[in-house]
Amino acid sequence: MYKNLKKNYNLNGKTAIITGSAGLLGEEHAIALLDIGAKVILTDINEKKLNHACSKLKKKFNNIVPFVLDVSNINSVNKLNNFLKKKRIRVDILINNAAIDSKVEEDKKNNKFENFSLSQWNNELSVGLTGAMLCSKIFGGEMSKNKGGVILNIASDLSVIAPNQQLYKSKNKSQNNFFKPVTYSVIKTGLIGLTRYIATYWNNKNVRCNALSPGGVENKQKKEFKNKLKSLIPLGRMAQKNEYRGAIQFLCSDASKYMNGQNIIIDGGRSVW
Repeated sequence: MYKNLKKNYNLNGKTAIITGSAGLLGEEHAIALLDIGAKVILTDINEKKLNHACSKLKKKFNNIVPFVLDVSNINSVNKLNNFLKKKRIRVDILINNAAIDSKVEEDKKNNKFENFSLSQWNNELSVGLTGAMLCSKIFGGEMSKNKGGVILNIASDLSVIAPNQQLYKSKNKSQNNFFKPVTYSVIKTGLIGLTRYIATYWNNKNVRCNALSPGGVENKQKKEFKNKLKSLIPLGRMAQKNEYRGAIQFLCSDASKYMNGQNIIIDGGRSVW
């Protein structure tokens, strides 16, 4: 039984592309797959951050190939596809992780819905949703030719619930309130629709597609915000960044080979309250 378990989770000889690899969870997704034998193509639009992530990972792992990628640009996606073909690297797994996520601590824009600009809407959708579509179209198409592959879309608990804007209101009256932007909800909900579409589109080509919806990850947020969010989570805490590794390994390996078109929500129970 244990041997079969190890076999199902074994990704030796498999290659995975991860978009947005230089981000907090992108790096964790890479560790998860590298730990079970995969070669990982790390991609990000930010070359400096990408190189930094690669340097950290290469201290422990060898099967890493960095590539600067703009997921919103079809020419950039095709350039990566041509590079991999030239190197005779077959893509078995795609994790659509790239996104523009406005942070409470960093964001100075006025994300209030009434003032939300069309340019910001277009920019954020082009990365988080259009980018996932383009990468799925190109690399999913290659998987279909090879009669098999896995696409995993990284959504959010906000794919199934609305953002609670009260979380972001500060007690400090002098500070402008942050609003979770409308784009975040639209993109993450859209990724679930994309997941279902792809799951049925290549149904006879053994290309599976699922989504993972993480909850809030602790990452040096202000105590006021964290305490508010924890009160909404049955487990009483936010996620640690490494707590999604097991789910990534499950969803990208044969351990989940009969799962298709599903959205796996891992949010400490927030969305069921």
